[in-house]
Amino acid sequence: MREPYRKTIGAHVQHAARVHRALVARKLTTLGLYPGQEQVLKILADAGDMTMGDLATTLRVRPPTASKTVGRLHVQALVERKTSEGGDGRLVRVGLTEAGRAKALALDDLWFAAEDEMLADLDTKDVKRLRKLLRRIEKTLQPHEHLGGDDEDDEGEG
Repeated sequence: MREPYRKTIGAHVQHAARVHRALVARKLTTLGLYPGQEQVLKILADAGDMTMGDLATTLRVRPPTASKTVGRLHVQALVERKTSEGGDGRLVRVGLTEAGRAKALALDDLWFAAEDEMLADLDTKDVKRLRKLLRRIEKTLQPHEHLGGDDEDDEGEG
């Protein structure tokens, strides 16, 4: 007989992800950010200016979702929209402001603090094994990734 759902690996992974997301969300509030916004800041910090379409593709969300998040970050003066020079003005690139770059740098400390908290009861060997096992699961599930929806839509942002 199979275990009840709540005892399955999938249920534990899902719950751990939910608890981790809540932990990160609490930490993000100290920076004045909502979940999802940190991803935009880190992507732009790493890649530089991007079109909205490229940003949406990188985030794996629909363009309106990326646009909504960028709009909220723009209000906070963390990102700026730039129209291409000499073009027709429809191609908009988005990039970080100085304040956005500073927030993106602060996110590293936040992520490492969350990681330390999450792994506090694991030894180095367990952490390496967990990382390896999660990568294997991700690789196995990758072909099915396109079947998922846009779960970042409106989640947590206010």
